[in-house]
Amino acid sequence: MSEIRYIRGDATAPQGRGVKLIAHVCNDLGGWGKGFVVAISRRWAEPEAAYRRWHRERAGNDFGLGAVQYVQVGRDLWVANMVGQRGIRTGSKGVPVRYEAIGAALGQVAEKAAELGASVHIPRIGCGLAGGKWSRVEPLIAGRLAATGIDVTVYDHDG
Repeated sequence: MSEIRYIRGDATAPQGRGVKLIAHVCNDLGGWGKGFVVAISRRWAEPEAAYRRWHRERAGNDFGLGAVQYVQVGRDLWVANMVGQRGIRTGSKGVPVRYEAIGAALGQVAEKAAELGASVHIPRIGCGLAGGKWSRVEPLIAGRLAATGIDVTVYDHDG
């Protein structure tokens, strides 16, 4: 069992040694342009391009709530695009975050991290534009990642 480590900093510049996997939440509409994805796109073009292609070709792949796409952006650095929100706006059907989808995606991220021997680095996923509550997301991270021995760092961005 690993602990979840909380630090101030930028999740797109993960700290520590070894292979790192940056995990974040995407919507199920193919939209990319607000929130943490903007920071990702400032550093690398590949995650956005791969996500948009994944969505565009969704009839022939696994794109949907709970799915994860892995994009290698450096020798020892990967980005996990996790589909964990339905739509993009809070409305009559509540907030966009889907905790069960995030939980399913985190289970897959744990498997990939174990395969790569990677630590996982995340912002407070699902709690920005997706409208989620950290009190609901943190136990998913603890149960799916930290409980399986995966080192997890949560980044609180200054700014």
